Formats: sequence, structure tokens, C-alpha cells
Amino acid sequence: MSKKQGPLKPLIVALDQETDLEALSLVKHLATHVDLFKVGPVPFLKYGSAFVQAIRASGAHVFLDMKFHDIPSVVKKAIERAGEWGVYSATIHTSGGEEMMRQAASVQLRPKLWGVTVLTSFDQNDLAGIGISRSVDDQVVHLAKSAKAAGLDGVISSVREAVLIKSVCGSGFEVVTPGIRLCAGGDDQKRTQTPADAIQARANFFVMGRPILEAKDPVRAVKDVYESIGIPV
Repeated sequence: MSKKQGPLKPLIVALDQETDLEALSLVKHLATHVDLFKVGPVPFLKYGSAFVQAIRASGAHVFLDMKFHDIPSVVKKAIERAGEWGVYSATIHTSGGEEMMRQAASVQLRPKLWGVTVLTSFDQNDLAGIGISRSVDDQVVHLAKSAKAAGLDGVISSVREAVLIKSVCGSGFEVVTPGIRLCAGGDDQKRTQTPADAIQARANFFVMGRPILEAKDPVRAVKDVYESIGIPV
């Protein structure tokens, strides 16, 4: 099946089910409404590139969220492989440094590269615990500026830092916000917001997992998300 063309819808659905059959069943039901699905380390290590290709065969795009962080030559080779698989986007850790990011960005026919700034499970105390004295906002902006200088397409950050990033790096520099809930709050994500918050903060994409995966009717849940941000369904 041909891949969707033109601008993609902002909702990214994270595939965090127990089995590949469950995940691919969800992709089949949502592919009409969702353009981009996130594959993280757990499903990728269980099911490999065949899982990625099965998602692509549905007509959807793949966001490979492996958060690569290694010496520059290794990360470059990883991005080369991701490009060969035809994924839409992939993540690398901005804390790997500008040389690592530059080499990843130099790959021909590569996916979009989004740099991880400060994980949404982190707060100020967590940063202090690893020896970083900057505030969360200052650390995120510092890493975003470094990512842009190295040639990345955008960064991953919480909604709360998205406006700052756009103001410093420009409107063309993409921001992807994880930790999105239908109602702000909870669990292991300490810096969460809603889809409407993400759009208001000028995020290009936002990631949702459990609110969609655990819904009695995932298609209805996706439509509710779009309605909350004014996208016709």
C-alpha cells in the first residue's frame, strides 16, 4: 500500500501492547485516522524490522523511537539502517553531543531526526541528581539549540518547553511532545499536558499511548482527540 502523502496529522500513537498481533490489529483499525505510529525499544526488540515493515504495509508511517546515544560512527550507522527501512522519523539523544548529531544528520536518504532533550519523566530534582545545575527549561533550550546547529529536524520535549524552543529555534524547527493525556496528570510522566495544550504551544506532533490503547473504542478516542484540537474527522 502506498504511504500517505502531504502533511501528517499531529497525533502519534505509541504501540505499547503486549503482542505484535494486538499492535498490528490496532494499526489496521486506526490507519485511516492516524498517520504515524511510534515503535519504541520494547516492541522493536521483541519483533524487529518485520514489525516495522508490517506497519508500513498498512499505509501508515513509523516513528522509530530508539533514542540512539553512542559514539558518532555507531549512531550514524544506526540511522543509515533506519533510512533503509523507510521509517519516517527516528530519535537520538541530544546529550550525545554535536558531533554525534552532525554525523547522524549527514546520512543520505535518512528519516527525520528528532533529538531527545529532557525526558518527560524528569523534573528539576532529577536533573540535579545527575549533576546538571540548569533549570529544566534552560537545559531543554540549550540542547534544542545544539540539535538545530547540528542539522536535526527537531526535538522531543514536553509541551511546557515547546514555546521556548520555537521562539529560540524558529517555527520551522519541529517539536514533538510526549506524555500527552486527555486530561493532564499522572503516572511516571511528570511533565504532562493535553492535546489542546500541545497545539496551543505550537507542537508539530504529540504522542499518546495509554489513552488510546486502553480505550474501549480506540477509534472513538482518536476522533475525540482530533475534535479537541479542531481537526475534522
